[in-house]
Amino acid sequence: MEQVLVAVEVPLVGDERHKNWAKVVHAVDPSKSSGWAYEGDFVAVGGIQDVPVGSVLLVYGERGSRTKPLVEARVYRINADATLSHRETAKGRAWARTLRDVVIDMLDESAPPFERGWEPDLLTYSDAAILEEVRRRGL
Repeated sequence: MEQVLVAVEVPLVGDERHKNWAKVVHAVDPSKSSGWAYEGDFVAVGGIQDVPVGSVLLVYGERGSRTKPLVEARVYRINADATLSHRETAKGRAWARTLRDVVIDMLDESAPPFERGWEPDLLTYSDAAILEEVRRRGL
């Protein structure tokens, strides 16, 4: 399936004199609690970028002094109308672990059902009901 791209304004979090970046997150490594846990494509901050509809956008920024920067990270969902839905914000050095479970949940929400696997609710249906639904969908 082809991804639909929309032009969105990627916000600048923090001060442009300090480190700041944004990433369209595709996956999260739950064994890591740092920024390296987030896998995806970097996009430029503070301007318009083309990103896939429904994707998860992680934006990181620092402000304050160079020796003791104040860290802030935000997570957004990209909407079809080229807007961002803010989901969560984390501040401080533990930002990556604080946001990790939120991002994993957001990625699970946006995954098509056939990629999510067997969920507990699905196990409550009888074989006949599942077969009937498969036939109804023409599979």
